[in-house]
Amino acid sequence: MIRFELGVDDLADTRFAISPAQETLFSLWVLRDPGMSAMHLPWRRSVIGELDALDIELLMALVGKTLALPDFLTPRPSGFAPSFEEQVAVIRATPAELVRRDLVLTHQGRLPQVFEDVRSASDARTQYWVDAICEVLRGYWEIALAPSWAKMRLVLEGDTTYRARQLAVGGARLLFADLNPFVEWQDGILRIDRMLGHHDVAASGRGLLLMPSIFAYKALTPLSADEAPWLAYPSRGVATLSAATTRTESASLVALLGQPRAVLLRMLDEPLPTIEIARRLEVTPSAVSQHLQVLHATNLVSRARDGRYLLYRRSALGDQLLG
Repeated sequence: MIRFELGVDDLADTRFAISPAQETLFSLWVLRDPGMSAMHLPWRRSVIGELDALDIELLMALVGKTLALPDFLTPRPSGFAPSFEEQVAVIRATPAELVRRDLVLTHQGRLPQVFEDVRSASDARTQYWVDAICEVLRGYWEIALAPSWAKMRLVLEGDTTYRARQLAVGGARLLFADLNPFVEWQDGILRIDRMLGHHDVAASGRGLLLMPSIFAYKALTPLSADEAPWLAYPSRGVATLSAATTRTESASLVALLGQPRAVLLRMLDEPLPTIEIARRLEVTPSAVSQHLQVLHATNLVSRARDGRYLLYRRSALGDQLLG
């Protein structure tokens, strides 16, 4: 069990972020073991044949036998959604002693051949590994995640919008209660069960970073107790990446609204932008926008701006109509 000790200032500094570097590393679990998630098998099949030009031995050596990953390869985002290249620059600047520490921790001392002399490696040798890792991760990112990243990011942003609403409505207790079955908040301590390590981490004013993930299979924290607290967790809505939303609505609802608007109203139990709704329904954003305008004009949905997106959600009147 990992325990994060969070003070008042830490709770006030709890925020969300989206990390492309984290998702790149987490996706290696599915690449290594297709049995981990049937949901991601279509993605795996689409990329597995495109990786021949990469150093697969080095890429897979980043995953420990216990599925641990080096902390320095999942740097804590400084903003809400840094680019992959911004995070690679942070990785490349990691001090050599931290790189060696994380590789040893990841493999619990039983290092793969490519890293077998890591304990006694010079700083120059360590930097050589870091540069090679950055290059293989960049190549892997461009093949495996970059083509789908816009869709993945929309799912992750949808999760953060939902979590922010939980925090606003019920405070930290409701936020953490709804985050993951193995996460528990009590008396200023955030407990994360089913973890490889067992240690306590005092946030000590560093705050807590929460990161939804497409590929996480459980709640996850840094491997080292020296890292600032962050928690990655499985995102809501991941199944929508591989399946369009379909549902047969009641005859009376369809007669009143029409099939497209009835489907839209049913979907909007969480805030969603037009582009994500269109992706799920496999139609154009302009087609969705026309129906949303009608539903908004009749007060069946509400809308609010979140950054560059206009989010739509079913209103109380819409809830009554469905009920």
